[in-house]
Amino acid sequence: MAKMTFGGVEENVVTRDEFSMEKARAVLSNEVIAVLGYGVQAPAQAFNLRDNGFNVIIGLDPTRKQWQKALKDGWVPGKNLFTFEEATQRSTVQQFLVSDAGQVPVWPKIKPHLKKGDALYFSHGFGIVYADQTGIVAPEYVDVVLVAPKGSGTSVRANFLAGTGINSSYAVYQDYTGRAEERTLALGIAIGSGYLFPTTFENEVTSDLTGERGILMGALAGVMEAQYDTLRAHGHSPSEAFNETVEELTQSLIRLVAKNGMDWMFANCSTTAQRGALDWAPRFKEAVTPVFKDLYQSVASGEEARITLEANSKPDYRENLTEELRVMRESEMWQAGAAVRSLRPENWQRDSLPSGVDARYVFETGK
Repeated sequence: MAKMTFGGVEENVVTRDEFSMEKARAVLSNEVIAVLGYGVQAPAQAFNLRDNGFNVIIGLDPTRKQWQKALKDGWVPGKNLFTFEEATQRSTVQQFLVSDAGQVPVWPKIKPHLKKGDALYFSHGFGIVYADQTGIVAPEYVDVVLVAPKGSGTSVRANFLAGTGINSSYAVYQDYTGRAEERTLALGIAIGSGYLFPTTFENEVTSDLTGERGILMGALAGVMEAQYDTLRAHGHSPSEAFNETVEELTQSLIRLVAKNGMDWMFANCSTTAQRGALDWAPRFKEAVTPVFKDLYQSVASGEEARITLEANSKPDYRENLTEELRVMRESEMWQAGAAVRSLRPENWQRDSLPSGVDARYVFETGK
């Protein structure tokens, strides 16, 4: 492990220099890795493992649409595509990558087929940490480990194909074999992680749920809408409001922050922007800190887990989700966004806008 300092605090990280792909292949040379599920993370991790030379099979329910998706992706029944039960039986590492809510009904299918010395692998601590709600309690004769990429499955695969990697956290919840940490690090490198940093199952799930509901998605969406609506209420056009709220952030400023940090971005913008941002940042922090405290408590108490499982287990969950996303997609702000995106330089040669989007109508009427 390498020692690195983050904000004045020294932490351990594992890079490919300390744990090479060759070492990962040696550690996992006799392992059969079953990727159970085929949703967000599973295809990316499965393809990366396969392309790195590891022995990978897929476990799914043949009656669900994900089976058809796996077939289209080239996985072959009886060769590297099996039912959940058979994939578990055939493997020594089970990557349980079904969605959090989906793990609840699938768990009884795989638990009886776990064997002494297997490694039960997660990319999210949800199922284990909230076992009182999920019923997922691993038998004592398996390793229970975690590698959690800090990005979507799309990013995991795209970074791999680009020859880079995405940061991942890792944790060991149960070490039956005495090799759990070594297996975990090998799996983290094998799926294409750029570097790995240690955590616990509990810390991973609380930070992840807080981040998703907070700055990564929920807070970002809410703050964008608040600024956009304020500008529109004062007579600014949809295109101007969207450009000042979203487009400049995503196409310019956030890239500078990602590359050099917020202080560099502040130092390299106008003095007017500097002064305003420095003055208003503390006010925004003061305003939202109570919300984040409430959010963290809701996550830590298990309330967010309860809400998630209850909502996702309803028979009309998909229909409700589709409707919620339709409302967002058809809102003025995101219709304006579709029009703005169509006018980016890389799209100048396009013959038409996205289906249902009329740039002039959106820009001039805001409808």
